[in-house]
Parts: sequence; structure tokens; C-alpha cells
Amino acid sequence: MPTTSSNRLAWIKSGLFWRTFFLLTCLIAASMAAWVASYRVVEQTPRANQIAAQVISVVTITRAALTHSAPDSRRELLFDLASNEGIRVYPLEDTDSVEPPLENSLVQSIQESVRAGLGKETRFARTVNDVAGFWVSFTISDDEYWMMLDRNRIEGSSGVQWLGWGAATLMLSLLGAMMISGLINQPLARLTAATRAIANGQRPAPLPERGPMEIREANHSFNQMVDDLNRVESDRAVVLAGISHDLRTPLARMQLEVEMAGLPDDARKGMQSDLEQMDAIIGQFLDYAKPVDSSHFKSIDMTALISDAAHAAARLPDVQVNSTIEDKISILGNAIDIKRIVNNLIENARRYGKANGASHVDIDLSCRAEGDKVILEIADHGAGVPEQEISRLLRPFTRMDSARGQANGAGLGLAIVDRIVKRHSGKLNLFNRDGGGLMVQIVLANARKRHSHFSA
Repeated sequence: MPTTSSNRLAWIKSGLFWRTFFLLTCLIAASMAAWVASYRVVEQTPRANQIAAQVISVVTITRAALTHSAPDSRRELLFDLASNEGIRVYPLEDTDSVEPPLENSLVQSIQESVRAGLGKETRFARTVNDVAGFWVSFTISDDEYWMMLDRNRIEGSSGVQWLGWGAATLMLSLLGAMMISGLINQPLARLTAATRAIANGQRPAPLPERGPMEIREANHSFNQMVDDLNRVESDRAVVLAGISHDLRTPLARMQLEVEMAGLPDDARKGMQSDLEQMDAIIGQFLDYAKPVDSSHFKSIDMTALISDAAHAAARLPDVQVNSTIEDKISILGNAIDIKRIVNNLIENARRYGKANGASHVDIDLSCRAEGDKVILEIADHGAGVPEQEISRLLRPFTRMDSARGQANGAGLGLAIVDRIVKRHSGKLNLFNRDGGGLMVQIVLANARKRHSHFSA
């Protein structure tokens, strides 16, 4: 579990989309905090003056109305003020239970402005006799009274309302940041997917040449590069096919002349071996240059294919095969190419995987399914390969020192295998076994798991 969490955190840190999103989020949050703080500071004084002027006007009008009204109509006046305006007037008693107002900058500014208009003896309260409101004292002649105003008229928006508005604004801003991040990173994500497809030997669809000038130029250059690579690939295939045709025709004539020349057996067998080697090298060139169209891939029964390859290898006089093959394993691909890479790996192990002093070659062959992957492993019991040389084995025309003394091949065996595996969206791994020998591991997509995933 910790490993999964650390991998997810590393992915978030390395992803350009999330980096852009979090950067915009921090910028928006900081901007909102600065805006709210600035707004509350700037608008506090005008708001306090406005509320104080309103309180002074209400107190002055109420006091004038009570002073000049007839004593028998004051009850109706007070009732109208309470029901229509939310203003209540009570006599001020020394025994009143008073709770002072909240101590914040806005309320203090209001109190200072009201005292400046009504007199320094004006008193304020948050609750009087457990009745909540905005209480202001005033005098009529020598009598003191309390006037209670609705607290909402004085306090305005509460902190909870500010928090709600801020949260709603922040959510909308985050949605906008996500959309902006997606729009910014979408062209790069397309370019990344297209380059990954090329690395896997596939032909991606042309990138759209629209949008900002930089994106159009980058996509146009990439599409032109893909066209050039496809043209080079096609020209190489044509050239190698022509070379194959031009070389195999004289090779066939030479083979016929050797058969009919009446040479001694040793000389004839040597010349036939050389001609067969030349023909095999030409075949390797063609296999390496052969294009693969993934759109024509079909389901391959790997269980049957690997079993047939193991039985064919076991019939060789100097090979002993130890096979472990699971049932009902299938992949999507080209059966001829998959069979070719299995035979190449078996032949490679047969040539270079013999243990010291052994009369035969032991080849371990296994094929199993692990989740949505199919793992094919072919291993020998030879001397293995130096760790620093393993990566070189996949390069075209590269052969180890132990193989240079052998006349077969042109150093394309593992390069062909790697090329075909990549075109099947797979992965080829090479490593030395603990008990000695080289292990070749091929990881391909499990067709059964893929179908069951899509059907679900």
C-alpha cells in the first residue's frame, strides 16, 4: 500500500497536467484570499459610516415621532414601528441585563460614528434581558430608552456566508483551472501518445494541425517526420526485397552448379554450407525490414503455438526442452511473426546456451498468464552475458565475442525479436539467470483478459 501511494504521488508530481492544475489552484486561492482581505479592509469604513448614518436617522426620527405624538397614540406608533420596521423601543432600567456588543473593527467604527451623532453617553448592547439585537440608547427629556434594531441590518454578511461564497467561487475557479490545464496539455498528450506509438512500431494517426501557431508548427513538423519515417521504412523494404531477389537468383544458380560440378564431398558440403549461410543472412535482413500491420492482428492460441515449438525443438538431437505451458492462453497478433520470434529465441539458445562440457543444450520454456499479461520465457544454462553487454544484444548487427567465431547469422536475431515484440505492443527483457544462462522474457497483452474487460 505505501508503494502504491508513493507511486501515485510521484505520478502526480511528474504529470504536467497536475502541475499546471495545482499551480493555477494555488494562484487562484492566493488571489481570492488577497481580494477578500483587501475588499473587507477597503469597504469597512464606508460601510460603517453608512450603517451609523442609518442608525442615527432611525433613532432621530423615532425620538422625534415619540416626542411630538399624542400620549394616547404612542402605543399604536410603537406597534407600527415594531411590526413594519422591526424597531422596538423599551424603557432603559438600571436592572437591565446587558451583554456588550462584539468587539470587532466594524462594530467599533459604527459605535464611534453613532456616538459622534447622538452623544457620547449613547450606550450599545448585543442583548438586553436575553433579547438579541442591536441595542442603542437614547433620551427623551430626562428619560432613557432602548431602541432595538434587527441585527442583520447592522452586521450584514456573516462569516459563514463569506465562507460559502468563497467556496462556491473557488469550486468554479478550480473547474476552470482544470479545463485550462486540459486545453494546455491536450496537444502535448497527443504528441506523447503519438511518439509512444512510433516507439512501439505503430503508425499513429496524423496530429491535428490547428490551434495556436506553436501547436500547429509542432504538429506539422511531427506529421512530416512521421511521413518521412514511413517513406524511409517503405524504401528500405523495397531495397532489401530487391537485393534479396537479385542475390537469391545467382545463389540458386550457384547451388545448382555446385550440385552438378562433381566436386569432392568435403568441398561440395562446404560450399553448400556457405550458400545456405548467405541465404539465411538475406532472410534475416528481410525479416528485420518487414513491416507489420497491427490492424490485421488476429487471436493467436499461444498454448498450441508454444507447445508445437517446444515439440519441434525437442526433436533436435542436441536439445532437451523443459516446458511449462498453461492452457487457454491467447494474444492478438500475427501468428507467423510470433512463431518466428519463438524459433529465433530457441535457435539462439541452442547455439550459445550450452553449458561447459555438456553434450546437449537444456532449454527451459514457459508460457503463463498473469492478470492482463502473457509472460513467455525462454532460458538456457550457458555462460550468460556480461551485465554491461545485455543492452547491446538488441542492437542490429551486434554479436557477442563468443558468437563471432560462429559463421551463422548477421547479428539480427534478437533485434528482429525486439522489433516484432514492440509492434505487438509488448516488452522484451533480457537478464542472466541465478543458476547461469540467459533468460529472455517477452510480455504481451492477454487477449482473453482484454475481451472480458471490454465485454464487462
